[in-house]
Amino acid sequence: MDRECCWNREVIEQADCPRVGTGEEELLTLKQQRNLEKCCDCPTFLNDLNALRNDANPLAPVLASFLAEYCDQKTQIQSLVSFLDNKTLEIRFLNELGHVLQSSVDLDEVLSVALTAITAGKGFGMNRAFLLLCDREEGMLKGYLGLGPRNLEEASQVWDEILQNDMDLQTLAQNFRLNKLSSERAKFHDVLEQLTIPLSNKDHIIIKALDGKRPLMVEGAFQHPDVPHELAHLLGVDTFLLMPLISRNRRVGMIIADNFITHRAITKEDMHSLETFGFPVAFAIERASLYDKLQVELNRVTEAGKKLKEQQELIVRMENMALVGRITSSIAHSVRNPLMIIGGFARSILKSSPESDPKRTFIESIVAETRQLEGVLDEILNYSDSLYPTRDFWDVNQLVETALRDTTDSLLSLGYASSYVSGYELPPVFIDFKQLSYCLRTVLQNDINNIGDDRSIAISSVRGNDCVILRIDDSGRRISQEELDRLLVPFSETRDLGAGLGLALCKTMLEKQGIPFEVTADEHNGIRYTITLPTRKEEQL
Repeated sequence: MDRECCWNREVIEQADCPRVGTGEEELLTLKQQRNLEKCCDCPTFLNDLNALRNDANPLAPVLASFLAEYCDQKTQIQSLVSFLDNKTLEIRFLNELGHVLQSSVDLDEVLSVALTAITAGKGFGMNRAFLLLCDREEGMLKGYLGLGPRNLEEASQVWDEILQNDMDLQTLAQNFRLNKLSSERAKFHDVLEQLTIPLSNKDHIIIKALDGKRPLMVEGAFQHPDVPHELAHLLGVDTFLLMPLISRNRRVGMIIADNFITHRAITKEDMHSLETFGFPVAFAIERASLYDKLQVELNRVTEAGKKLKEQQELIVRMENMALVGRITSSIAHSVRNPLMIIGGFARSILKSSPESDPKRTFIESIVAETRQLEGVLDEILNYSDSLYPTRDFWDVNQLVETALRDTTDSLLSLGYASSYVSGYELPPVFIDFKQLSYCLRTVLQNDINNIGDDRSIAISSVRGNDCVILRIDDSGRRISQEELDRLLVPFSETRDLGAGLGLALCKTMLEKQGIPFEVTADEHNGIRYTITLPTRKEEQL
């Protein structure tokens, strides 16, 4: 019989077999391989086989049986190859994912990778995913993050962007974390707010799935007896997947995934793959959460250590100050009695001396120097007393007006003009009135001798946050910041005894009351004093 097919020829031409394509020229000379690859489903070969059957050739049914078995085996092999290829891609994908999850302790990075893997086409290819995390302290399962489009238009835009950029999974996750994490959280804010469920609500389908620790496929959600009506309408899909996140038998959270846009069926293979994926995700989330809590506790411990160190330094400083106070008080009391006797005799002699007495000038000098030494002793004793302030609530305006009234004569003698601008509705301040009055008087008439032509003092008060800020601008006195800083340290000056002690004493007094005292100097514009007076007790802050 005449044969239509070339299956029985050892060597054929390109035109003899239309199924041999470009690049397969070696099949023209390889009969056995050509028969296996091309002849099995060739129409002309099947025609020849039918012709053999019609001619009652005994080999025809045997050959047909072999051919059918071969085609079936070939189909199974192709199916297995496809399955293995998919599993290979899945293993590579999980390996890449596992590497990121195992190495990261940043919660946002872990969540970005997890949700990107679920929704990306190069991952599990779901349209949307919502992450809910367990809050054990409040006993709630709370919506934390959502990822995916809200409509078809947005989905098309996202898919086009992915195709154009051709990013791998890790790059997609990094891009999402850096550029879209906040916007996605805001986009699904209304949904996430409603995905808050008490862990004690054992009848809720999500809590049931979480307690069951197994993925749950929900189909027919709008008519499902266990699905709350509001949950079905919130998600807007009839089919969705609940995947519990369990780490070491502890409930970490829940992932809700669906195909909101494409409505592609969620297969059992999808469930198994996501279940395999859920274990490392749950562990990574728990580890990242614990790391965040550890960082918070570490910051607390660090802050507590810092405060403890400050307290220790304060205690040492207070002990040193107390020691200085005891020494200076002892010296001052020892010197005061002889000094008072000398001053008293000098003033008595001065009263009884006539104006024409040539010794009167020397006696006046003794009286003046004695008065100066008495002032120095008062400051030293005040420094000792400043260790124990007595505080109460006082009016700022009264404080300032009293200090101005006490220093008016002294300022006028130096050619100074003074002014005070009070803030609106100032609250009472919590201070030691006696010590603050002393500090204001000292600031207003301090003993910095370098005085310029523009001699004015402007005082202003303004209300702040739980405080009243008092500013004193002295435009007359000229001093560098370096010299001024030295004046603020007790007994550090090498000038005449007592010079500069007043400002240092003020700083010490205010520090003991926890009142900030800032002093800045400009050799051309003068000195600014800033005192921040509290309006509440420490226990009220």
